[in-house]
Amino acid sequence: MGFKDQRNWNACWISFPACQIDWRAEISPAPFFRSSFISRPGSQHKIAISGLGYYELFLNGLRVGDRELDPEPGSYLEHVGYTEYDVTTMVKPGQNTIGVVLGNGWYNCSTAEVWHLDKAVWRDNPKLIAEVTADGKTLLGSNDAWKVFCDGPIRFDALREGEIYDARKELPGWCENHFDDTAWPSAVIVPGPGGELFRQTAPPCRVMGVAPMRPLRGKLYDAGVNLAGRALLKVHGKAGATVTLRYGDVLNAAGDELDVTMIGRFVGKEHFQTEKYTLRGDPTGEVWHSHFTYHGFRYVEVTVEGEAEVKGLFAQKIHSDLKPIGSFHCSSATMNGLEQCTMHSFVNNFVGMPTDCPQREKHGWANDTQLASETGLWHFELGEAYRQWLGCLRDTQRNSGQLPGMAPTSGWGYNWGNGPLCDSALLIIPRNIYIYRGDDAAMAENYAAFKLYLDFLKGLSPSGILKYGLGDWKHYQMDRMVEPSLVSTALYYADLEMFAEVADHFGRASDAAAARERAAFILDAWRRKFTNPDGTFAKGEKTADGVALYTRVCPDGLRQKTAARLDAAMRHDRCIADFGIVGAKTIPRVLAQSGFADTAFETYIQPQFPGWAKWFNDGETTLLEDFAGEDSHDHIMFGDLSAWMFEFAGGLRPSLQRAGFAAIELAPVFPKQLDSFRMAYSTVYGKVAVEWKRDGGKIAYRASTPAGRPARITLPDGTQRDFDGSISVEIQ
Repeated sequence: MGFKDQRNWNACWISFPACQIDWRAEISPAPFFRSSFISRPGSQHKIAISGLGYYELFLNGLRVGDRELDPEPGSYLEHVGYTEYDVTTMVKPGQNTIGVVLGNGWYNCSTAEVWHLDKAVWRDNPKLIAEVTADGKTLLGSNDAWKVFCDGPIRFDALREGEIYDARKELPGWCENHFDDTAWPSAVIVPGPGGELFRQTAPPCRVMGVAPMRPLRGKLYDAGVNLAGRALLKVHGKAGATVTLRYGDVLNAAGDELDVTMIGRFVGKEHFQTEKYTLRGDPTGEVWHSHFTYHGFRYVEVTVEGEAEVKGLFAQKIHSDLKPIGSFHCSSATMNGLEQCTMHSFVNNFVGMPTDCPQREKHGWANDTQLASETGLWHFELGEAYRQWLGCLRDTQRNSGQLPGMAPTSGWGYNWGNGPLCDSALLIIPRNIYIYRGDDAAMAENYAAFKLYLDFLKGLSPSGILKYGLGDWKHYQMDRMVEPSLVSTALYYADLEMFAEVADHFGRASDAAAARERAAFILDAWRRKFTNPDGTFAKGEKTADGVALYTRVCPDGLRQKTAARLDAAMRHDRCIADFGIVGAKTIPRVLAQSGFADTAFETYIQPQFPGWAKWFNDGETTLLEDFAGEDSHDHIMFGDLSAWMFEFAGGLRPSLQRAGFAAIELAPVFPKQLDSFRMAYSTVYGKVAVEWKRDGGKIAYRASTPAGRPARITLPDGTQRDFDGSISVEIQ
């Protein structure tokens, strides 16, 4: 987003009395703040607040709103999000008490890990700014008249570790009128985090579902599916007894213990994804969940010490509240299962921002985000969610144009883990938002930043070859991965061509001309280095063919020959996934575009290792980070198969020239492995629905589109038919 905000704050940033934090500081118990104001009868009352790293807001003893893990993470030195709540119906005549609890979140990460968020330059004690208004006039602003207490029940909280809670130290009535806070010290006015405050427009995180967990053997409970969130504990026992919850998504070989080796190895703490609750001894029982963290998990290990009995454990699913706009279903049980895995992975990796995984890292990796952006835009209304994260990515850009591989970042990721595969998110995602939803605001906001990035790449590629970037990451045999410079240079060329189109869109002719001139130079360099005399590319890797076709560095005269060679190579190797994340994106797409949809679809559903279907057949409920299952079991970067189904099996083709599906182009393919398919997608102009079914040797195909929108279908034999509103055809 543009981060434009006109609010004038009549409030100060406040925190609790403490020495300035340093990288060795211990984390304090969560601070509780309170103050009061007198309401104005007949007025609209609002509270605007930003609490770092996370906050919970209360008014007169009641929780305000249902947001979780707010504000969403950002580059705190540049911009900080706030939220405004309408509390008119919660306000009482006369005195009202406001209460705020703060957690550490992304802002004050204490955990030692390889990405060094514990050394982030913004890191500081939790702090807040808040203002209560009536019809726009300030009634109360945060200042040093507020009271604060730092010895409450949340003894510890950390984003990757968890939370320690002692219910014996709860503060009944702490955010209500007449609570005695005379012993509480005053808050202190402190410098803000450095960034400009802006009103968040991305959908908030919420508890999006609650389900009972099933007891397994020993101490284990099973949610039945990988999710992002937390456990809700119901327990009965004596004061001082403890319940420890340890979260994970994989069990050991015997199936009787958690195995967090894969997801915990980068985090230098023994309490990774662990929570501890100490009972207060309520004879009626106790219910608890953590407040300022979330976990990626399917299983929870429960350990009880002392006299206590667990009465129930429930999985609370937490992610950004994304509006669904598209879905599909087909006759392939394997593809339907993979679609469910993809959707679970997508929402699990959208907790306030797009991430790579919800357990180990929770980082806003740009490569995962851009690789899955089409899948996201087919399923959800994502414009504002992506725009806000893109603003964070833009905030991380150095003056040279260089971008890190993730956003936000403590400073890690500028010299590894990036390159065009990641950094192109700053162009590809805004462009995709325009293509799918017809909104060019994100393209405009990120135009100058991506132009600067292209200048940065120019300085790294005087010969035209760009030796910068990950390449075809996570090939199941990394020593056979295609040369990274082949991928990076081809993507650099494609970026230049796409940028030229965007420049044309905004009437920037000189930028478009310069980009195309540079693209021609890069194209020539790529072809000279990677094209062999026999017309093959590099060492004949499948990804080399896929990238060449996808980015159009392959000469037009070689395109069909290259596609046929790729098809033959895939079929020769039983359509196994002999590639990494770049091949996974490009190969099924170019095969379908070239008339080999059967091979493309078989690549998704063939059951052998390496491949997607083996994950599903092995009982996985989310997509994995690698085909061997040696890393995270909840990643989204292999998730383009869902977008493939909309675009090819459904045939609804997105286009820059028909942005927002202003005109409908249908060009379905009919993989022989499918007997039926149906999809629905809500464009900004109305709903598109497609359904087809085999009947003997024929296919009955029906589509409906928004009335008044130009619509055309291209049949497999090349025949085209224009229609308005609906069409039914029988295909031989």
